[in-house]
Amino acid sequence: MYFCGIVMKKKVIPYRDPFGYPIWAKRTVIFWFGIITWYRCNRINKLSVIGGEHLRDLPSQNVLFVSNHQTYFMDVASMYLVFSHAKHKIYDRADRFWPFINPKINLFFIAAKETMKAGLLPRALALAGSVSIKRTWREAGKNVSRNVDPIDLDNIKRAIQNGWVITFPQGTTKPYVPGRRGTAHIIKQLNPIVVPVVIDGYRRAFDKKGLRTKKRGSKMSMRFKAPLTFDIAANPQAILDQIMDAIEQSPKHQGIRTLEAENTHVND
Repeated sequence: MYFCGIVMKKKVIPYRDPFGYPIWAKRTVIFWFGIITWYRCNRINKLSVIGGEHLRDLPSQNVLFVSNHQTYFMDVASMYLVFSHAKHKIYDRADRFWPFINPKINLFFIAAKETMKAGLLPRALALAGSVSIKRTWREAGKNVSRNVDPIDLDNIKRAIQNGWVITFPQGTTKPYVPGRRGTAHIIKQLNPIVVPVVIDGYRRAFDKKGLRTKKRGSKMSMRFKAPLTFDIAANPQAILDQIMDAIEQSPKHQGIRTLEAENTHVND
């Protein structure tokens, strides 16, 4: 604008994230759900962070975390806890609650649209950074077969270009289920930094949704591995195979002893 012959530049303040969610609402949701997550991961159960040094030098955009999946919501919630610590240069622990006062905002997670609309709680959690997509293979408990919605792909691209994105290639909490090649296609198109994550102990500690505590005193772990490197010329299936092996969900990892097996002596 012009004022007394001087050109004044209008300051643009990003009040909303790339998907239109108000930043104040996002901060509020992350803070309150974060405090609950902190309590569940440090007082009711115990979460250990392994390989946090792999988060140290990551850029603020174009990072994709690929992980195995054990509960609908606690997997993602605890990652918000760990990543908010990382924002404050705390990489090897997740036992402080004050990082949620200034949490990591440009963090998104890919989730099934029907899951994030199933009740008031999921709808509130969606404000934290959900990139909701239509599943191409299942809906309302029934098997379906449909093409990927181009809008969903655009939203995933937008999230990766603006921050860190969490995805679960298997799309289910069942272990050792084959992954979906959509993740591989996104990697080939956008070439993000891909960080594998292996979580353990959540299935024993919480119910399937991750809302109810099943076993108090459970040990949980979140293990980060070094970013993957891919052959640019590789086909999507080869990329997916590499991912599934990295998150320890490939056939060769079946039957390996985990924290869940080791914790069988813990009393209710």
